[in-house]
Amino acid sequence: MDSFDHLATAARAYQAQLPSRRVFPSPEAIAALSTLPASLPETGLPLEHILALLANTVAPATVLTTSGRYFGFVTGGSLPAALAANQLAAVWDQNAALRIMSPAAVELESVALRWIADFLHLPPTSLGAFVSGATMANFTAMAAARHALLAAQGHDVESLGLFAAPPFPVLVGEQAHVSVFKALAMLGLGRDRVIRVPSDSQGRMRPDAFPSLSQPALVCLQAGNVNTGALDSPELIPLAKQSNSWVHVDGAFGLWSPNANYAAADSWATDGHKWLNVPYDSGIVFVRDPQALSGAMTLTASYLDPGAEIEPMQRAPESSRRARGIDTWAALLSLGRTGLSEMIERCCRHARHFASVLALHNVEILNEVSLNQVLAALPSDQQTLAWLQAVQAEGECWLGSTIWSGRRALRISVSSWATTDQDVERSLASLIRHLPAK
Repeated sequence: MDSFDHLATAARAYQAQLPSRRVFPSPEAIAALSTLPASLPETGLPLEHILALLANTVAPATVLTTSGRYFGFVTGGSLPAALAANQLAAVWDQNAALRIMSPAAVELESVALRWIADFLHLPPTSLGAFVSGATMANFTAMAAARHALLAAQGHDVESLGLFAAPPFPVLVGEQAHVSVFKALAMLGLGRDRVIRVPSDSQGRMRPDAFPSLSQPALVCLQAGNVNTGALDSPELIPLAKQSNSWVHVDGAFGLWSPNANYAAADSWATDGHKWLNVPYDSGIVFVRDPQALSGAMTLTASYLDPGAEIEPMQRAPESSRRARGIDTWAALLSLGRTGLSEMIERCCRHARHFASVLALHNVEILNEVSLNQVLAALPSDQQTLAWLQAVQAEGECWLGSTIWSGRRALRISVSSWATTDQDVERSLASLIRHLPAK
């Protein structure tokens, strides 16, 4: 039996466990990880031994994020076509930095980016890139914004840095995602010098509280609040454009919503490993002005032929990287426009069902369930936390918690293509079973 046979056997065994195994690993499975080799062996182990360790000791301690009953964070599963393409791409081991390094990988990425831009109703002339996730997508887009805003004032930030650079305002919503602040910190724009625009009860930036800007700024909108799923209003874009500001949309999952309408923005960040359901890791960034993106990301060297095309490594922070777009190309090809729309709507329908059934059992739903996020709470934080711990301990499904409007809540994120009506009912049964007795 060669390595591929061993791999196929282990993969089939893992997949077969999905319907019956705990979604979160048992304490015993986690404890067994300590039996793995603690020090580097003097001589290497046979491949069969390594695969056996992975299959028998490591696999039982994994979290079944590919299960239809995983609702923690905003984590998609892996579509069969995307998973198969991912494995084949790993065998090919392509570096998607330059077309000359992998014509196939760059071509599939180019096609996938074009398809995504079309599905999201983004300008077809936008320049896109694959990165590791929404944090790096936000970083990349806002680097392009920094380039453009400072170039308009005569400052070359890539050459001179931020030393003596003219300042510009940065506006974010009160409920902006932490990845936005991390990206701002890495860009030298600061976490704390931002102007925070007040939000409404769902975490949407309030248009009536949007400040009047006297100079161009970087304005960060949010498509999909990580707790409520709410989308900032597209009406904020023309307000920002009155001052020639750059509008960026952090749309890790909400940009895929049929209600998203942000074509007038300047840049967009989203994830493939959330609602597109491709394997980790896969982030996607688009920038309306190709020169702003390439200006922020271009690198040169004597051995690099500049060429006429803006290469993948000149669109993103990474140079060498795996060919992420192959997974995405396969996922999109397997779903088609109709299938992708149906998958998103199905997740939203499941979320609404979670909310309606829990409400019938006197559970308070803290958000307007307008997308795939549900916040459920009991009268006291202590009751909510005990409820969560009981559900997690049983292992039938897995979901996390959050603090919203000062209250502890269970956060149910429905993001996986694999979630069926039966998965939802099994999970609801567990949630209801562990409600405190009246």
